[in-house]
Amino acid sequence: MKWNLFEKSLCLALILSVLFSFTGFAAQCENIPDRVLRLHVLANSDSDEDQSLKLKVRDRILQESAHMLDGVSGKAEAEQKVRNLLPELQAAAADEIARQGYTYPVRVELETTYFTTREYEQVTLPAGSYDALRVSIGEAAGHNWWCVIFPPMCLPAAEEPQELEDVLNAEQLQIVEGKNRYVIKFKTLEYYEQLKNWIQSF
Repeated sequence: MKWNLFEKSLCLALILSVLFSFTGFAAQCENIPDRVLRLHVLANSDSDEDQSLKLKVRDRILQESAHMLDGVSGKAEAEQKVRNLLPELQAAAADEIARQGYTYPVRVELETTYFTTREYEQVTLPAGSYDALRVSIGEAAGHNWWCVIFPPMCLPAAEEPQELEDVLNAEQLQIVEGKNRYVIKFKTLEYYEQLKNWIQSF
């Protein structure tokens, strides 16, 4: 259905009113995706077998990339290193799928992906569009697994592992580590991001 100018203006006004109601919080949240790189592994389906395969592929990717980001100090450098290693990571994922007796195709690529608010261990990342190393198995229609590979929170053997406090400022760190304080704002931000993306699709 087509929206007229008045209806679009109302939607934009709503977006602006939501934004201005928590400007500082939203601004800090919008900067977090610029500082982290995520790993996103999507299973072929939600069957037990495909979910088990997803975890095996995940483990293989983590094993292959254990030292991938040693000595890396910033997200742009991390992204470039990952990009250079995409062929090797693709081959490792395909090899693991074959070893497990499956013939699914697999795609390993760097993509910008929208994530809803997600929790990982003691950290909550707010909704937004994040750069991610994305591993899509088969139809990629099943539940996914994700973590943060820069800073290397899920790489098991990083030489000098960085922590979130090395890449986030104090306010951003407080946001990701203080879920109980910000749960309503996280949900409001999520609705705002979804509405903004929806308006931009017209």
